[in-house]
Amino acid sequence: MSNLKLGVEVVSAHDLVPKDGQDSSGVYVELQFEGQKFRTTLKEKDLSPVWNESFYFNVTNPSNLRDLTLNAYVYSLNKATDKKSFLGKVSLTGTSFVPYSDAVVLHYPLEKQRIWSRVKGELGLKVFITDDSYMSSSNPMQTMQSTMNVDPRSAEPIPNPFSDGRAESRRTFRHLPNPDRRKQNDDASAAGSLPKPNLGSYEMRSGPQPPNVVHTYGGPSPMQPGEYSLKETSPHLGGGRIVGGRVIPAERPNNTYDLVEKMQYLFVRVVKARDLPTKDVTGSLDPYVEVRVGNYKGTTKYFEKNKNPEWNEVFAFAKDQVQTSALEVVVKDKDLVMDDFVGLVRLDLYDIPTRVPPDSPLAPEWYRLEEMNGEKRKKGELMLAVWYGTQADEAFPDAWHSDATSATDPSSAIYGHTRGKVYHSPKLWYVRVVVLEAQDLLVSDKSRFPDAYVRVQIGNQVFKTKPVHSRNMNPVWREEMLFVAAEPFEDHLILSVEDRLAPNKEETIGKVIVPLSQVYRRADDKIVRSRWFNLEKSTSAAMDVDAGKKDKFYSRLHLQVCLEGGYHVLDESTYYSTDLRPTAKPLWKNSIGVLELGIINAEGLHPMKTKDGKGTSDTYCVAKYGQKWVRTRTIIDSLSPKYNEQYTWEVYDPATVLVVGVFDNSQINGGSSSNKDVKIGKVRIRLSTLETGRVYTHSYPLLALHSSGVKKMGEVHLAIRFSCTSLINMMYIYSRPLLPKMHYVRPLTPMQQDLLRHQAVNLVAARLSRAEPPLKREVVEYMSDAHSHLWSMRRSKANFFRLMSVFSGLFAFGKWFGEVCKWKSPVTTILAHVLFGMLVLFPELILPTVFLYMFVIGLWNYRYRPRYPPHMNTRISYADAVHPDELDEEFDTFPTTRSPDTVRYRYDRLRSVAGKVQSVVGDLASQGERIQALLSWRDPRATVIFILFCLVAAIVSYATPFQVVALSIGAYVMRHPKLRHKVPSAPTNFFKRLPAQTDSML
Repeated sequence: MSNLKLGVEVVSAHDLVPKDGQDSSGVYVELQFEGQKFRTTLKEKDLSPVWNESFYFNVTNPSNLRDLTLNAYVYSLNKATDKKSFLGKVSLTGTSFVPYSDAVVLHYPLEKQRIWSRVKGELGLKVFITDDSYMSSSNPMQTMQSTMNVDPRSAEPIPNPFSDGRAESRRTFRHLPNPDRRKQNDDASAAGSLPKPNLGSYEMRSGPQPPNVVHTYGGPSPMQPGEYSLKETSPHLGGGRIVGGRVIPAERPNNTYDLVEKMQYLFVRVVKARDLPTKDVTGSLDPYVEVRVGNYKGTTKYFEKNKNPEWNEVFAFAKDQVQTSALEVVVKDKDLVMDDFVGLVRLDLYDIPTRVPPDSPLAPEWYRLEEMNGEKRKKGELMLAVWYGTQADEAFPDAWHSDATSATDPSSAIYGHTRGKVYHSPKLWYVRVVVLEAQDLLVSDKSRFPDAYVRVQIGNQVFKTKPVHSRNMNPVWREEMLFVAAEPFEDHLILSVEDRLAPNKEETIGKVIVPLSQVYRRADDKIVRSRWFNLEKSTSAAMDVDAGKKDKFYSRLHLQVCLEGGYHVLDESTYYSTDLRPTAKPLWKNSIGVLELGIINAEGLHPMKTKDGKGTSDTYCVAKYGQKWVRTRTIIDSLSPKYNEQYTWEVYDPATVLVVGVFDNSQINGGSSSNKDVKIGKVRIRLSTLETGRVYTHSYPLLALHSSGVKKMGEVHLAIRFSCTSLINMMYIYSRPLLPKMHYVRPLTPMQQDLLRHQAVNLVAARLSRAEPPLKREVVEYMSDAHSHLWSMRRSKANFFRLMSVFSGLFAFGKWFGEVCKWKSPVTTILAHVLFGMLVLFPELILPTVFLYMFVIGLWNYRYRPRYPPHMNTRISYADAVHPDELDEEFDTFPTTRSPDTVRYRYDRLRSVAGKVQSVVGDLASQGERIQALLSWRDPRATVIFILFCLVAAIVSYATPFQVVALSIGAYVMRHPKLRHKVPSAPTNFFKRLPAQTDSML
């Protein structure tokens, strides 16, 4: 017997249908899963009952859990007649079952059992899986009927395992399992067994977090499981409460941070000290300051042998974490063994003033140092400024934060790795190098002509021309290369002419070093003047008789070099790029709006590490739009961190995407700089899908794809507002090309785009990793989707199904038209004939009818328009039904590290899939070649038949009105089935007999 159990919490229902004739019903819920049946208590005369009862089902075979179904039936019971009436049902498949830490209460619409059933209302359930041994399954009573008349007061109370030990119990009735229960199939399903949930003790103790949610989008639908759906929230932000995307102003609105919740902080600015007393005979003092608020403390840097130090450091303590009434600022003397006490300043927190921007900063004051017993010292003063403020305070970004430390480890040693910062991507340029020719090459062996090629390098980017074996010393290449360089330029353009003496032996003829800062910059496609460059360190210098004199002549290299400013350097995929502007700033257009992002908090995060025996995470958020990257401060030891930081970007194109990612900081708690920050999840939001002026407050699921399958890692709560500064400019943007002009005048090949994009991401990652704190390479690559080009069977299937979805409307129309032609519905077919006749007789109505139809459809769909930004969809990504081996292949390194047998199996599978694709491509090619064969005389008899048909058709169409010809063709296509033959028509047979190029293939 497996320890895995399915937990179901029946919360409530509302807006049910009355069934007893008195506008009310006695309601209960019956749960059925894997042959086991349980039911809740009976709620008398209540159409919106509340149960809050929990049940636990045994799962006999976890490998079949995905194929099982949980059914919840809502019944109304009439005690007088002992008759129950059906009120609705909810069916949940095993693919939607999640661990308890991911489970939330979802309200499912009740479904009908039959077409004529009268059903309405919703049922609130919380469904999860657990393998904790102390969670025993619900024990059924003797019979179902016996529970109908059981006094609720005699029901056995069931303790809530998630109640943190509070005195809480729930009364639940239990029933016997179905005696006709079928034996479960022990064989694993083709899709692989469900991974065993990992619910640590920390999650079990933490209990559920009450979500601030007013509506859930998506729900359990074929397109997106309910637990992965987007939730709209109604938080109290700095500008007021957000309801339906509109702001209900607060009593005193704050215009600076109006998209995040206001957080109160105690700010302590330690400015400087003077006349500090010393205790040793040498009179030396290495002072530093320790600021204490309860269990939290922060320390300044220390100065060696300085009685009048100046620190000018700010400390910020979250007000909700302050558990004391006094602030202590202690001055200490740094010592190797034990730091000596110098003096302290003690302040009462109740007397500290509150500062609200845009008030001027609070002026610091001198405070006399005290002894531990409260007596004033004769010497020593400390200048401090203490006030209450919010995250809108100017001192907040550079302050030390108490939520960046923990009470168990209150040191500030990790502060450098937890600070929030704003980063800017380096300015990227394409470097175009055209190697034309060389002149007067000198080689060591004068009896042979050089087999020369040019090696071109910028940093770690290296290209080589083709070797040219000419009959003189002036080889010609005329080859073009593209590189990526970042400004300010640190690497030079290095060209070396190499002579290939043997397959593994080469000799350098000469070298040219070109500083990129001196290269011509162009913003269009005008011709760049070529230049001759002298080759340095050529072999002629070694062969010259007079080595002390200057060479009489140089070998030269003819080049065209320029920095391309008219391109947008692609460091992201064009499908979801955050910036589309060219490199040259003079080509930038005016901004069309402002994007504001409020990163409020995260909830339900999975533990990424273990500390003191419990799971925890040290998380921060990164947002990228355009060239500006922002990183929030790291919140230590929290699975529900609150960031409440707001950022702003200028918008130049609405067809761009905002990317927000959540990461776990691996540089703290003993981690080394070589440790990689763990990716938790990210969100992409396309600006063109946002309404201007509306505040979007949603909780986005953080979905991560692992080798074991897709997993919800938590949720991140964001507030987004896109404000338009010029509606005319925005509408004009829709008529402009997506990329700058140079991408169309001198387009890049797909191979060049992939290679240059890889180099651009490497440059951006290298530059941002040198900042302080560094934005690490794995963060940049994850935010830029640097590895999205790698092969994935899952992604290939997802793209195929996307393609099928795009053409589903065309397929549906073809199916409908086929039914019309077969006269399955005579009324529909007659109406189609009438519409076709009207359009043929009055062809001027075709285009107006089509456009009017699309206009009406657009207006009709307005009420069904999306009210939320797009988010990650597991069903579209084909992540919830992918085979485990395909996931393992996707997460394999490149080149592979798997065993030869595994690689052979995957290669055979790829050959099988590619063979089907090959067949489809061949069939499409054959159809096109048959069309070409109509007039190519490849089949002379078929060509004679076709050209004679064309001649007759030309004569008939010339003499016959077009309407008659069109009506005749339409009537023939839609003729009655009695007038059809069971074999294909003559035109179809003629077309299939035409030759193709397949008989010429090997």
